Amino acid sequence: MKYPKEYLDEIKSRLKVSTVVSKSVELKKRGKEYVGLSPFKNEKTPSFTVNDEKEFYHCFATAEHGNIFDFVMKTQNLKFGEAVRYLANVAGMQPYMFSKQDEEREKKWKEYSSIYSRYVDYYHNELLKNEAHSSVREYLKNRSLGKEIVQKFKIGFVDYNSTFLEKYKNEFNENSLMETGLFYIDDKKNKLVERFRNRIIFPINNLSGQPIALGGRIIEKKDYLAKYINSPETYFFKKGSNLYNLDIARKLSNKLENIYLVEGYMDVVSLNKNDIENVVANLGTSLTDRQISILNQFYNDIVICFDGDESGYKAALRAAENSIKELKPEKQISFLFLPENEDPDSFVNKKGKNEFLEFSKNSKLSIHQFIFNHYKKQTSNDPSSLAIFEKKLKSIANTIKDEYIKKYVLEYFLEKISELTPLQSFRKNSNYIKKTKSLDLTKKHYKESKQFSGVELKELSLLYLIINNLNLVKENLNLFEDAKFFSDENKKIYEHIIDKAKALDELSLDDLNLDNQLITKINRFASIKHILANKAGDDFEALEILEDLKRDLNNYDLVFRIQELESRFSKDFSEETFNELKELKKRQNIN
Repeated sequence: MKYPKEYLDEIKSRLKVSTVVSKSVELKKRGKEYVGLSPFKNEKTPSFTVNDEKEFYHCFATAEHGNIFDFVMKTQNLKFGEAVRYLANVAGMQPYMFSKQDEEREKKWKEYSSIYSRYVDYYHNELLKNEAHSSVREYLKNRSLGKEIVQKFKIGFVDYNSTFLEKYKNEFNENSLMETGLFYIDDKKNKLVERFRNRIIFPINNLSGQPIALGGRIIEKKDYLAKYINSPETYFFKKGSNLYNLDIARKLSNKLENIYLVEGYMDVVSLNKNDIENVVANLGTSLTDRQISILNQFYNDIVICFDGDESGYKAALRAAENSIKELKPEKQISFLFLPENEDPDSFVNKKGKNEFLEFSKNSKLSIHQFIFNHYKKQTSNDPSSLAIFEKKLKSIANTIKDEYIKKYVLEYFLEKISELTPLQSFRKNSNYIKKTKSLDLTKKHYKESKQFSGVELKELSLLYLIINNLNLVKENLNLFEDAKFFSDENKKIYEHIIDKAKALDELSLDDLNLDNQLITKINRFASIKHILANKAGDDFEALEILEDLKRDLNNYDLVFRIQELESRFSKDFSEETFNELKELKKRQNIN
């Protein structure tokens, strides 16, 4: 049996080729394409390419070529039907079972799709050609929407005395027309009425570009009419699972990293008119985690830009709390707040593309910064308020599905809270700081107050062993040349000793010409001397201890780099930082 073309197209529209391939092949971005080692042949130089825009992969080593279905079939040794079921599951779609219900659904879809396609085409042409609608065209022109952009989005206008029903009533039965949501029954007149009468209509397409719903806007303000209305939910249209303009914007994801998410159709249309096409709108409801999940399939960076008024801010907060749970290491969500009483439509039409993009670059806030800043404004310094503040932020962080992101968002929140309560933070962490405080590689770490970090004590212990076993070190010079030091002063002493050991045949403490104060400091504060006090020891044991200390210091270097990356990752959540952090932690576990 044959799968319906629409079902296969839906799978392909939901899944980028790179998304499917990257589950088994490590890909790297190169221009508009991705490259990787061929899954069809052992090789050292990448010959395998993926092109999301053209929806295919190609292997130059073996001449293998195809789409996502071909790839899964060949790499997993599956039949076509098995590949379809696997990919439908990945895409979050119900399996097609060739049952009577599936056949009935397919029949309904064809009729539904046919009604919508004719409806959109009919009223789009009415807007463009009907002389009676010249005032509507003038209205759109005053909104800076010319014929080209109207045609791109197939914007239409439904007259109050519309004629679509009269023209097509014999082709479709009343029940089919009702199921589209385009019509409803007028109880008083007991007849079908068009839902979008006297409104400009904006077709809402599925990922394949087929219209499945409408948004409608009045052109004359009337108190008893809502400014915007949307199609009701139908069998083929769920508001929380669709986004306006995603069918067009998804195709740009191979060229652009970020997508703008706005509130209204006019925002999308105006940004497009100003050459900002990577933009979608939610459909008159609160942003859902499903919508974020769909965007994550195509883009790495979602920029949410709602209206610059109180309702826009409240919508942004709801969006932040709903969408933070979908954060992933390689994905980012940020918020862009426009000046008061501006929306993307008005802002871009006044300022233009470049100023909008520049404003976006300089003004957007990461999702965790936005959430923290919002609740911080509502918090006073009394214990009760701070406790509620911390509890709220923890509860938000705990909704995040990815364990890595959850850990670092929570760490970010707690670190920011500690800045509000510095005395409590100091008391809590003072012992820890004395023992393991990470050293800044660019400053002098020896403190005249005779307080040393754990790393400095390790350094002093290694220097103590070196100056008391100079000939042993000289004989095993290759083992110590790569030792890590973090204190500038201790590092200079170490490098001086190594240079002397390389230059002289015999080496004594006098040959080092070290300052007596330095030697006193080493002898006084090297904690290793207490361990060695009651041990006679031999060269072999001394060498073992030297190597252990050197290994400890090298591991400190790894720890500091991990700490630095963890701090950076808690702020940028970039894929590059995450991958580097993951690699270092892998090395740490091996060590």
